[in-house]
Amino acid sequence: MTNSAARTARLALVGDRSPNVASHTRVPLLLDALAERDRLHLDAYWVPSRDAEAEDAVRGFDAVWVLPGSPYRSEAGVLAAVRAAREEGIPFLGTCGGFQHALLEYARHVCGLTRVAHAENDPDADDFLIEPLACSLVGHEAVVRIEPGSLAQAANGSERTVERYFCAYGPSRHLDTLRAHGLRFTGHDEDGHVRIAELPGHPFFLATLFQPELSGDGSRPHPVVRALARAAVEHAAREAGMRA
Repeated sequence: MTNSAARTARLALVGDRSPNVASHTRVPLLLDALAERDRLHLDAYWVPSRDAEAEDAVRGFDAVWVLPGSPYRSEAGVLAAVRAAREEGIPFLGTCGGFQHALLEYARHVCGLTRVAHAENDPDADDFLIEPLACSLVGHEAVVRIEPGSLAQAANGSERTVERYFCAYGPSRHLDTLRAHGLRFTGHDEDGHVRIAELPGHPFFLATLFQPELSGDGSRPHPVVRALARAAVEHAAREAGMRA
């Protein structure tokens, strides 16, 4: 006997929710628009960074979105959420601070760079992966060029896009090591700086230094947000099929 009633996909929003973070206030609008415009229905739950330290914090979810808002109250919790999504094949999106911490998690747990740090979290560290940008991108819009054949290109439907930023930190050293261990950098600004990362072989693992959730007025979700929602719905359907 099969279960024909597919459950609603569950989305973990990882971060320290605040009315002062524009990305956080935009999420309800995006969820409504995804349901109304795209028939992509998600049950979203906030998982504070400290709660994300628990081993099963994001297990059972169909997607994990690490939102901006750094410095997070718990770096360890955010890294644990990224790692769980990466290792367990849960669709993942990291934007701005989520992008930075996705790279940090990969460097430490896949590449063996256990001492690399994020300058915002640990300014006295000896080895930084994430450092202040030479030119802050707070409030900026800029072109991103996307590699053809990538997950980012499939999600965006284009090899060129203009995106909004609100960040002052980005990746600096060790990028060749991350590439050598399988992480793919598929979006760059016009000066060649990394702006998108993804993980081939994972059902959906995408991280952007820009903030797609701030695109437009929220009534038309950015293609990257829509792609995450589709991946979550597909994950929920697969899980329901396995239990049927």
